[in-house]
Amino acid sequence: MNYLLPQKGILPMHCSANIGRDGDVAIFFGLSGTGKTSLSADIERRLIGDDEHGWSDQGIFNFEGGCYAKCINLSKEKEPQIWDAIRYGAIMENVYLAPDSRQPDYTDDRYTENTRVSYPIEFIPNALIPGIAKHPQVVIFLTADAFGVMPPVAKLTTEKAVYNFILGYTSKLAGTERGIVEPQTTFSVCFGAPFMPLNPKTYAHMLGKKITQHGSRVYLINTGWIGGPYGIGKRIDIDYTRKMVRAAIDGTIDQNGYHEDSIFQLLIPNALPGIPNEILNPGNLWNNHSDYANEAQKLKNRFDEVMKKYLPL
Repeated sequence: MNYLLPQKGILPMHCSANIGRDGDVAIFFGLSGTGKTSLSADIERRLIGDDEHGWSDQGIFNFEGGCYAKCINLSKEKEPQIWDAIRYGAIMENVYLAPDSRQPDYTDDRYTENTRVSYPIEFIPNALIPGIAKHPQVVIFLTADAFGVMPPVAKLTTEKAVYNFILGYTSKLAGTERGIVEPQTTFSVCFGAPFMPLNPKTYAHMLGKKITQHGSRVYLINTGWIGGPYGIGKRIDIDYTRKMVRAAIDGTIDQNGYHEDSIFQLLIPNALPGIPNEILNPGNLWNNHSDYANEAQKLKNRFDEVMKKYLPL
């Protein structure tokens, strides 16, 4: 599909998608561990699909029909839709079951942190079936930056969207892949390199064209660490991330304007309802701002190095 669809003018996307009560559509790109499945499963919105979609001249459509979610530290309070979807017909991987009760313990990582569950999309009570919707108003790129230097949320120009789509940055986290015991930078073009057989610029240019044609707003949301790198800082609370996602979708993120980050040239909102201002600017939470600036520049230099082979865009 990812080889054939572009020949028909359809952009294949490794992303999740949902739709609001008013028909507003959002799509979420992100690699393993970034929260793509968790954030698109929102009780206030209908799930279109979890993993594979096409974007045609008529809108988007799902062509995979199931969900594949992480289970580690899963709770009904934090992720109610995924919790309720785990029932007869779902398939769990690497989840420890108590020998007496056969009940799953989602906090147990004795086998791996990469515990998973697969289930049909119909197990999500408000899923949109069939998964067909109009053009997305909002495109969200998810990253889990374990170095604590990327802003939790930023708005992207079309040019920056194409750049970050090809870059496909996140951190490989312990438990998401075999042999990873500490975070590492990883780059997966189009947020799905193994699934994209064509030149990445083919998909990126199609995305840029569709964003421009349909006026889609694009945001980068970091679900990783704040206040320092992994081991020093802490992972941003998913409740804050959900508020950022909702502000991006409903447009309230634009109300207070933006300022440009000097290192990554990203547009950071000046303020967001329900989010402490110091969280929005990652350098503010580091004990030593010079340490932050040095680490941020190292990561930016890595971005530039990776992107050399794709320039000019």
